Amino acid sequence: MKTISILGSTGSIGTQALEVCEEHDIKVKALAAHSNAALLAEQAKKFGAEYVCIFDESKLDRLKTLLADSKVTFLTGMEGLKTIASLDGVDIMLNSVVGMVGLVPTLTAIEHGTDIALANKETLVAGGKLVINAAKEKGVMIYPVDSEHSAIFQSMQGNSMNRVKGIILTASGGPFFGRTLDDLRNVTVEQALNHPNWSMGNKITIDSATLMNKGLEFIEAMWLFDLSPEQIEIVVHRESVIHSAVEYEDNSVIAQLGVPDMKIPIQYALLYPNRVHCDVRKLSLTDYGKLTFAKPDYETFKCLTACIKAVTAGGILPAAVNGANEAAVAAFLQGRISFTGIGDLVTEVLENTENKEIKTVDDILEADRAARAYVENKIEEGQY
Repeated sequence: MKTISILGSTGSIGTQALEVCEEHDIKVKALAAHSNAALLAEQAKKFGAEYVCIFDESKLDRLKTLLADSKVTFLTGMEGLKTIASLDGVDIMLNSVVGMVGLVPTLTAIEHGTDIALANKETLVAGGKLVINAAKEKGVMIYPVDSEHSAIFQSMQGNSMNRVKGIILTASGGPFFGRTLDDLRNVTVEQALNHPNWSMGNKITIDSATLMNKGLEFIEAMWLFDLSPEQIEIVVHRESVIHSAVEYEDNSVIAQLGVPDMKIPIQYALLYPNRVHCDVRKLSLTDYGKLTFAKPDYETFKCLTACIKAVTAGGILPAAVNGANEAAVAAFLQGRISFTGIGDLVTEVLENTENKEIKTVDDILEADRAARAYVENKIEEGQY
């Protein structure tokens, strides 16, 4: 029986991971959530968690009341996440929190020697070199949970002796595929949250609409699979059936297919290398009839272009564009900026950030802080 800790247990990935734990008898030792005390308490009772962390300290009293009859250890904030990330007796930690908050717990788990199922993109986007080097030094495995990176990982199994020529990173294209920049200027929050294929949290859904999500995945793929930017081709695949593919030196392409359901990659990461029953719909290619492919519109979807430029330049720039995007998306969801303002702000931060090499985690955190401050100042000036 495996034992797991989950950061982000009340989110989309976390709740599906717990369904996998229930079906396959995975012991849940610790759970962490941002602010949903009610659901966190319900999960802790159901799975017998020994530790619970509510990141928002203002919700701690509520959580304690809900778990008054349970023998659990209560934790809060970043220190709570770090405690959960360094617990003894845990085989794997699922990091499914959203945003830069996931970086430090990932590094903490690596330092402790705990394997990681990684659904937090920002960990590798902002801290790729530090994280990968630390994992290699400690012998820690990082299993990708994103459907695209899981597909690449799966397509590489049994091919360790063959050289990878490149990868095909598929993208759904989001709700605005084929739209022009002018078409997008008056997009509402409701329209941006209406994803055609996937059910995700608000921030990730907006990232999918701007294609920032694919830019983050481009960066993450480079670090996970030791690739150069030139080895990654992004292809818009509206049906989200081919989740990504690997091209080998002989020009053979091996892909992983399935219905668009996150439970498959979640389960593969938690139970690797075993494949067992998964409660998802069977893929029927004849039901789809045809699969389509197209090139991304790099001019309209500026966030994607900014991510590729940032990681090509390296240094602190990926952390800067990520921080800018987090701040801009939050502002859009609050109705403070337009949809196209997200891409404009991310691009402006990229162009106005003085690049430097990352030596410590503080360099990453400072780049993130500066980018957010830049975005906030521009919004307050009323330019977006």
